[in-house]
Amino acid sequence: MNPMLALRQYQKVGAHAQASEASPHRLVQMLMEGGLDRIAQAKGAIERKDIPGKCVSISKAIGIIGGLREGLDLESCADAVGELDSLYIYMMKRLAEANISNDPKILDEVAGLLRTVKEGWDGIATPGPQF
Repeated sequence: MNPMLALRQYQKVGAHAQASEASPHRLVQMLMEGGLDRIAQAKGAIERKDIPGKCVSISKAIGIIGGLREGLDLESCADAVGELDSLYIYMMKRLAEANISNDPKILDEVAGLLRTVKEGWDGIATPGPQF
């Protein structure tokens, strides 16, 4: 068996195991981490002039941000939720622009925005065990 294929399969199993045991809070963190990873992969693909790899990575990043957006509770009427929804839409549009223009600066911009959202999310304390 190809060692790279075996490694990918192992990573998938590990990711599925983590996701099945994760809290909803942790799942959102994992999505954000995955989005940042895909953006970094797209940037590397642009540097290598790997156009198919760039397209796949950006498409996955757009899908991840779309998933984060779908998870928002827009019925809550919270202004912050509506602003986050608009920010996710903006990030998805900018990623599409980066895909068309091969502009790594746009990827840096979106990664910075997503990193900021993730830092805020990471700062939300998840309830721990009560003693």
